[in-house]
Amino acid sequence: MQNSADIRKKFLEYFQKEGHNIVSSSPVVPFDDPTLLFTNAGMNQFKDLFLGKASRDYKRAATSQKCIRAGGKHNDLENVGHTSRHLTFFEMLGNFSFGDYFKKDAIRFAWEVSTKVIGFDPDRIWPTVFREDDEAFELWKQYVPASRITRMGEEHNFWEMGEVGPCGPSSELHYDRGESFGKGKNPAEDTAGERFLEFWNLVFMQYNRNPDRSMTPLPKPSIDTGAGLERMMALVQGKESVYETDILRALISQVEEHAKIAYDLHDGKRAPAFRVIADHLRSLSFAIADGAEPSNVERGYVLRKILRRAVRYGRMLGFDAPFLADLVPTLCAEMGAAYPELKIAQKRIQEILTREEEQFFKTLKRGGALLSQVLERSKASGVISGDDAFKLKDTYGLPLDEVQLLAVDSDYKVDIERYRVLEQEAKERSKASSKTTHQAVENSLFEEIVQKFGATKFIRTSDAPYTSTVLGIFRNGTKVLSVQEGEEAEVVLAETPFYAEMGGQIGDTGVLENSRGGDFATFEVQNCIAPYKGIIVHRGIVKRGTLSMHDTIMASVDRIRRRKIECNHTATHLLHYALHQVLGEHARQAGSVVDSERLRFDFSHHKSLEPDEILAIEKLVNQKIRQNIPVEAYELSYEEAKRKEDIKQFFGEKYGSVVRVVAAGDSKELCGGTHTSQTGNIGYFRIVKEASIAAGTRRIEAVTGEEAEEFAYSADRLLGTMGAKLQSPTVKVADALEKLFVEKEALEHKLKAIESSKMQDLCSKLVPKASKQGISVVRHILESADFDIKDLSEAVARKFPSSVVLLGSVEGEKAKVLVRVPKEMPSLDASQLLKTGLPAISGKGGGRKEMAQGAGDNVSGLASALDMIMTNL
Repeated sequence: MQNSADIRKKFLEYFQKEGHNIVSSSPVVPFDDPTLLFTNAGMNQFKDLFLGKASRDYKRAATSQKCIRAGGKHNDLENVGHTSRHLTFFEMLGNFSFGDYFKKDAIRFAWEVSTKVIGFDPDRIWPTVFREDDEAFELWKQYVPASRITRMGEEHNFWEMGEVGPCGPSSELHYDRGESFGKGKNPAEDTAGERFLEFWNLVFMQYNRNPDRSMTPLPKPSIDTGAGLERMMALVQGKESVYETDILRALISQVEEHAKIAYDLHDGKRAPAFRVIADHLRSLSFAIADGAEPSNVERGYVLRKILRRAVRYGRMLGFDAPFLADLVPTLCAEMGAAYPELKIAQKRIQEILTREEEQFFKTLKRGGALLSQVLERSKASGVISGDDAFKLKDTYGLPLDEVQLLAVDSDYKVDIERYRVLEQEAKERSKASSKTTHQAVENSLFEEIVQKFGATKFIRTSDAPYTSTVLGIFRNGTKVLSVQEGEEAEVVLAETPFYAEMGGQIGDTGVLENSRGGDFATFEVQNCIAPYKGIIVHRGIVKRGTLSMHDTIMASVDRIRRRKIECNHTATHLLHYALHQVLGEHARQAGSVVDSERLRFDFSHHKSLEPDEILAIEKLVNQKIRQNIPVEAYELSYEEAKRKEDIKQFFGEKYGSVVRVVAAGDSKELCGGTHTSQTGNIGYFRIVKEASIAAGTRRIEAVTGEEAEEFAYSADRLLGTMGAKLQSPTVKVADALEKLFVEKEALEHKLKAIESSKMQDLCSKLVPKASKQGISVVRHILESADFDIKDLSEAVARKFPSSVVLLGSVEGEKAKVLVRVPKEMPSLDASQLLKTGLPAISGKGGGRKEMAQGAGDNVSGLASALDMIMTNL
């Protein structure tokens, strides 16, 4: 029987033979697309191509894309586990045409793959087309009878990227699983989608949707297709559910083994728990492997929600301690060959899952205690308010299902209607704050230059001024023939020694100069960018004379600045190598900035670096610098580079068919940037800062050469200053500081003992008084700030455990009030009592039922504040 790896391999091999470039899956975390929480379709990584914002050296592509649909528009989370086909994580097989082939070939490819490569019964395939797409209808008639082609409306068979932008009709392939799955006679009648299971969608991207909702034909129609691998496998293996297919069933088997409970597909109570855990484990593991991590914001919040849902269902199977990490080895064994990033990140995935589970189990325990307070408040009505239920879920992470289960145990009900109102309001607030981006087709200003003259050639090895020709001048987004002194512009050359900003390396600066009939012109290049594939743009200002189209110029790069950038870029590669050696292979680059003064490197790691780790990294980089290793660059095919495990490549980067490798000994990375010729040129390397920038992502800032020396000198000067102040040689500063800390601790202990003695003396002079209602109250206003008001309240409460403690103090220009209530007085609430006195001091404050405190600017009203509280006792 064919398994998932077989089908994935056959699919890609077929399209490779049909002239498609096989492109690796992009990460499920789309770092370069702010409009998406997760990669949810195969076309995501090609969006810029469909929008006309970029081009590549191929017009046909095929992928097996890892996807997550668990938030935003595409959100299957609540259905997962309760249907036979919904998943949050899935693999989408797809083939794409960027202005190359169109409907005829797309339909032919889909038919041949379905019937000849995968082996589906041709008589059970039912295509659907958009109701107005006669062309697709006629093309399908070459393969199936017209009676098996179903016309559908826009809801099912018309695709749009957004409110504006590329769009077009689609055609779906459905497989008839037989009457046992439903009574519908065709896909239109099978509203549940169980009998006629959709397994492939072909999008014919032929129009552009305009802001007024009208459509205009695209100059280069394209193809975007997506076939769910898990659904295909259910059909190939003859399974009722995607969860019965090889990969997911292997994970379910592991859950069975750990839970000591057998999985029964038709067990409506327990079966969903097995399915949820298997699916959610994949989403979490792939997201963590690609650099994401559960948190309280954006995609991290969705991941935390997924994890907690898995834990909640795990409790139904008896799991009362972290268990997800135990399933990760099986996932890596099943999918690690196709997605090696899983194996690389296995340890990190397990650590993060365990940490998150431990936190949630604590939350559930704490939530249970909070629920007890809610039940006490709801005793009279027997109904937990929707507000309380939502607070338990939204603030403390206790899911509604958990609240309902705990409520049932106590014979209570939950006000679900009110809860749903609050939940919807929260969703609307989230929706209102979310970003929306119009995806409009752009005709690049630079496309004409590429078509007419070809791509700008980057002259990597030119140290001397380089002679070139001006091919384009742009000012304020408009093409012009010339620019005068004082005018800013963007200049395109036929060839250039200037490196354009990309891959984290900043662009070069320098000058463009010409001499035409005695008229000397100078254009100061202030930055260099690559806004369009094949184009390098020199941004700057004319300092003298006139620069015109077709001028012959001398292009001179600021070599001193460039050499510093080159050293820092090579140091960044050495740093990346050292991170892998010291921390592990999971410490993968998540961003970088390389300029002439410093380097900044972001990487995947879930905790702060220890001082010993930072030292080990610095030592390893400096060792490589001292070895003066030659830095070499060479090109090879991307396919060959992918097979070489020692070459670092970054998931999500968009590589062409030929790539450039930069090697410095054991450090080998795909890189298009500029580098020094020998590691010894870097001179010296120091890390100046290491910190977190997001959940699961750390940032190192470092310096090299003269800047690194200055950093070391600054540290020496600081050490010398400390030695002078401590009257100690610099080599013994640590000992002197340790002695100082010991003395400080002894003095603090002595001071605390004195304060404690004074506090006990004060307590002995205090006498409880009865309020109007007969409640014992210890009231006192501190005449000085000798004691912390909270510490004093604890001492008074110990001496008078059955009395209400009411204290006031003046600290600077602030009046402070504290109320403490004994636990044996449940009818009293310290926070409510405090509120009655705060107006007298124009104050604010709060606290718990047992203790509350506040402060205000009206010092003269302090005694009145205590009086007002007393009147309410």
